Amino acid sequence: MNLQRLIAEGEHQQQDFKFEITSACKIARSLSAFANTDGGRLLIGVKDNGTIAGVRSDEEMYMVEAAGEVWCDPPVHPHMTAYRVPVPSSAHETRTVVIAEIDPVMQRPVRAKLEDGTFRAFVRIADENIVASPVQMELWRSEGMTDGVLVSFTDAERSLLTLLATSGPLSLNQFCRRARVPRHRAVSLLAAFIRFGLVRETFHNHTFLYGLA
Repeated sequence: MNLQRLIAEGEHQQQDFKFEITSACKIARSLSAFANTDGGRLLIGVKDNGTIAGVRSDEEMYMVEAAGEVWCDPPVHPHMTAYRVPVPSSAHETRTVVIAEIDPVMQRPVRAKLEDGTFRAFVRIADENIVASPVQMELWRSEGMTDGVLVSFTDAERSLLTLLATSGPLSLNQFCRRARVPRHRAVSLLAAFIRFGLVRETFHNHTFLYGLA
């Protein structure tokens, strides 16, 4: 694996730089996000600007392991590899960069335990870890149902799709207000529409939006 090539890519949906690991709780969010999305890798000992600082101690690797084992539900098991990198200004000094690779999971969601003891599932969007939307959580729940999902497609459902077609992308709250449906019903309907390819979820200005696919 060409470490310099990876660093040159910068941070993106499947890659995140971590200068240092100071909290297993915080790193669990990254593990959750990568596992729930497309997988990815953490480059530990690399600053946000791509400068190689190196890991400070083996304790950082242990904290990543603890983040996956203790702070993720179900547990996540990163594959970690250490690379020794020469320091350009020194003939003998090297720094260590650890790459922690996280595979996507089949049974989602993987939830991360927060400081207050609650659990949240995260997704990876561009270079950010974002709390999964209620619609995404419902979509994952329905994916795990062995007997499938039955959705009635009546005039009421058609009118909701027409609303999305005429109003453009709406947030969940906007959809509830304009469609005049309870929140739990809106979540269920939007998840079903996404599953059948009728609606898509996008993320814009820190808000999940729903529009016709």
